[in-house]
Amino acid sequence: MSDDRVSQFTAFRKRMNERILAEDNQVVRRFFALDTQTYKSGALDVKTKEMLGLVASMVLRCDDCIAYHVAQCREVGVNRDEFFEVFSVGLVVGGSIVIPHLRRAVDFLDQLEADQTAAPAPHDH
Repeated sequence: MSDDRVSQFTAFRKRMNERILAEDNQVVRRFFALDTQTYKSGALDVKTKEMLGLVASMVLRCDDCIAYHVAQCREVGVNRDEFFEVFSVGLVVGGSIVIPHLRRAVDFLDQLEADQTAAPAPHDH
């Protein structure tokens, strides 16, 4: 994989989120807004919430969600040691079926670290 994966992922998410939100559908708009609100600081800080989102995404085996939360976690200061502890929780909870998704998560993290200029789009899966 190349760092092109990061820019392609970010561009596609941004383009499709704009396209979807342009529709006159209040359910979709409200769900996107709920997702954004959920990850704001509250009793739990943003960093903790993003790490929880990453674990849940790994257990649910959603590669787009994993990539998104890896980028968000990195943005809020999750360091490599913390990432691997988060990955460990996801692996233990999800079992061996999570291993291929762990590989892609680490690859995506490596790409983000290689491309220091990559920034995730605003929140919404």
